[in-house]
Amino acid sequence: MSISDSPRFLRVVLFADSASCLASGALQLVWSHALADLLNLPAALLLGTGWFLAAYGATVAFIATRRPLPQRLIWLLLIGNVAWAVGCAALLASGSFAPTRLGTLWVLAQAACVLVLADLQWLGLRRSNRRGMA
Repeated sequence: MSISDSPRFLRVVLFADSASCLASGALQLVWSHALADLLNLPAALLLGTGWFLAAYGATVAFIATRRPLPQRLIWLLLIGNVAWAVGCAALLASGSFAPTRLGTLWVLAQAACVLVLADLQWLGLRRSNRRGMA
């Protein structure tokens, strides 16, 4: 039996999504000005996305505690993760900002993280649908 076959797999993925959002959001909120200098991204962008990530992370944690897991909401989270990755790519492609190499890596790391989480959420939803539960 693989870890993804566990009935708790989807819940664990949701908590991982929540933790990554809360950690990234807190970092951006607490050190927005220092990160702005280091990443060459606007402090206002880092603050705004930091608040969003904190709220999103708290929402994901709340959803992860529901019994049964609300599959429609999880689909929205999955779509939100893909949209965040698209937004990261659009930010870099727009040319509106000239992030440092570290800034580019910061944005790409966020995109990669949410794409992995979206894939794991999709896997968890598929498995839970096969078992007839979430």
